[in-house]
Amino acid sequence: MSAKITNIAKNTSYFTFALILQKIISFTYFTVIARALGPEDLGKYYFAISFTTIFAIFIDLGMSNVLTREVAKEENKASDFLSSILSLKIPLSILSFLIVLVAINLMGYPALTKDLVYISTISMILDSFTLVFFATIRGFHNLAYESVASVIFQLIVLSSGFAVLKLGWGLKWLIGALAAASAFNFIYSMLLVKIRFKVRIIPRINKEFIWHVAKITVPFGFFAIFNRIYTYFDSVLLSALAGDKYVGLYQVAFKIIFAIQFLPAAFTATLYPAMSTYWADNREQLVVTFERAMNYLIIISIPLTIGTIVLADKIVLIFKGGYAEAVLPLQITIASLLFLFINFPIGSLLNACDKQKENTINMGMVMLVSAAMNIILIPRFQAVGASITLLATNILMTALGLYYVPKIIQVRPWKIIRPFLMVIIGGALVGALAYYLKNYLNIFSVVAISGATYFVLLFVLGAFKKEDISSIWHSFAK
Repeated sequence: MSAKITNIAKNTSYFTFALILQKIISFTYFTVIARALGPEDLGKYYFAISFTTIFAIFIDLGMSNVLTREVAKEENKASDFLSSILSLKIPLSILSFLIVLVAINLMGYPALTKDLVYISTISMILDSFTLVFFATIRGFHNLAYESVASVIFQLIVLSSGFAVLKLGWGLKWLIGALAAASAFNFIYSMLLVKIRFKVRIIPRINKEFIWHVAKITVPFGFFAIFNRIYTYFDSVLLSALAGDKYVGLYQVAFKIIFAIQFLPAAFTATLYPAMSTYWADNREQLVVTFERAMNYLIIISIPLTIGTIVLADKIVLIFKGGYAEAVLPLQITIASLLFLFINFPIGSLLNACDKQKENTINMGMVMLVSAAMNIILIPRFQAVGASITLLATNILMTALGLYYVPKIIQVRPWKIIRPFLMVIIGGALVGALAYYLKNYLNIFSVVAISGATYFVLLFVLGAFKKEDISSIWHSFAK
């Protein structure tokens, strides 16, 4: 195994392990506040986060993706790229902050909701700068520090949020816990870039360099805008068209699928700079890397999808009786998991291989379809309507992306189809087992038994081999 491939495996292992911890902590925290707040207050809390998150993208405009790609190609120019991007981000931060203030006041929301949005805006700005600092570090093929930060961030949120709930200080202090964690991540990432990686962080206007960055950034920027609106606009529409209660119900389904995204996110974080390098000097390895990413994500997503659909009624009981209406939205939403997972390597391939324009057009089309479907379906079906839209648009995004893959690399279809068929067989058998066991055992026992049975079946069927297990194990060994 070459040093570069070993580094990919090692980075994936670090980041995956950290994201597992992060998502466990995050989901634990979500469960705690969901039980404490109930659907309506939970809806207010996540409306504020969703609302500001949409506007946060206007601070970044896809510059972080460009920064990672360009630093991976030319590490010696990292300071020039970062300095130029910071000179753009500061005025964009001020502009975005003003837009959020004006927008929330024009929408006629009550004082509490406005205050939640104001506090969330602080996190929005800090997180945007943290993103670009860690994007620089990713360009050096290093994810260890970001992995540590992701866990500490969630621990700060969990501990301070739990204290707020115990003291009964209310929603404003609860969302303030996010701002405190964002402040830590901002300071930590900034010091790393300056001290550990010796990259200048002083904003500097270099017209020639900024123009170079701007030309590259435009497709990434539009993609990021479309993706952010697509991801969070459904919660805003639910609040406006159906009420905060349905935002809370939808968040149960959305948060579960969002938590599971750590797996493709970890792959993408380390694959994206590697794909950029392979596109330049090793096309054969690019094909192998893409095929493996698709196979691994299919192997993981299918059982998660089947298992969650089968156990959905048991899962929502974790959040207390007030969330019974979240069962159907969860089952519909989780059906999109396969498409959501494989969209990560497809999108990374397009972006890494100079097809960001095509990827952006795809995302723009999906965003428009999503907005139209949500406007039609939410008034009639509330959270169920938003879930149907999420499933349909993820299928659409996958189809649009797959159209371009053969134009970039010569994928060997059987290398992906064969494991997929085995996974479907294994997933169906284990789904039947879980359906039977859920009436006799608690949900955690069912998950443990079903998961172990699934991977034994796949190993017997040959969907993955001993070498795959060995590679993952050795990447953790250090």
